[in-house]
Amino acid sequence: MRSTTGFKTGGLKVGLAAGIALLGASACASNSRETDLAYVEQPVEMIYNGALKSMDRNLWVQSAAQFDEVQRQHPYSPWAQRAMLMASYARYRARDYEKSISSAEEYISLHPGGEGAAYAYYLVAICHFDQIIDVGRDQARSDLALKALAEVTARFPETDYSRDAELKVDMVRDQLAGKEMEIGRYYLQRSEQLAAINRFKKVITTYQTTTHVPEALHRLVEAYLSIGLTGQAQQVAAVLGTNYPGSVWYSDTYALMQGQGVSLPEKAGSKADFNLFDRIGKLIF
Repeated sequence: MRSTTGFKTGGLKVGLAAGIALLGASACASNSRETDLAYVEQPVEMIYNGALKSMDRNLWVQSAAQFDEVQRQHPYSPWAQRAMLMASYARYRARDYEKSISSAEEYISLHPGGEGAAYAYYLVAICHFDQIIDVGRDQARSDLALKALAEVTARFPETDYSRDAELKVDMVRDQLAGKEMEIGRYYLQRSEQLAAINRFKKVITTYQTTTHVPEALHRLVEAYLSIGLTGQAQQVAAVLGTNYPGSVWYSDTYALMQGQGVSLPEKAGSKADFNLFDRIGKLIF
């Protein structure tokens, strides 16, 4: 029976169950380097089942090589198409992300309408996602992950892969917003207010659903006050008070403005009738 979220591979269903396993488990890399197996002609079922046994034993590198052998010895069999994705999955578990992506993309190129297409796109996305590094480093991989995850949701909107990809998109966007905040705080500490303001405004306008927005609003108030733009600071404080009245960042803003003798504005009104992000985007700087 065909699944809407996966495909069967000779007794092993690669789909929702495998996808969840991919997400929940950390990839366990083998210490062995991947090498080509010596050519020993065997029936396709024997090679394929041997690869599955290696996979069951978490021998990811060996399993990938065996799935490659299926393709090498029996390239025109139905097993070869299945083996291509299974090799990609095994390499993902071995943390050989580039080869995993290459295998998945080869599948997409050769079988764009195949049963495993959704899973192949998903594998590419989570390979990028799992390589996202800490917020203090370059976020190029985050951009790649965001694009790949968006492709999953656009191409396969009714699948479980899409639903999981949407969650991961939120996580990646939060990562990118965190990078902007780190840079903005750095500029603020160096009294480079213009550069800092631009970073904080980007968080508010581009990553408006992330957890970093309340702090970005507070930092904008801080930056505006430091250069004497009291009116802009009051507008931003009003936005912060309206949208995040119970946050620690609003408390900090309240204390900051009182400490500098700046009156607290009335809150901006309900969220429904106040366009937070357009208003911030039009402020000076």
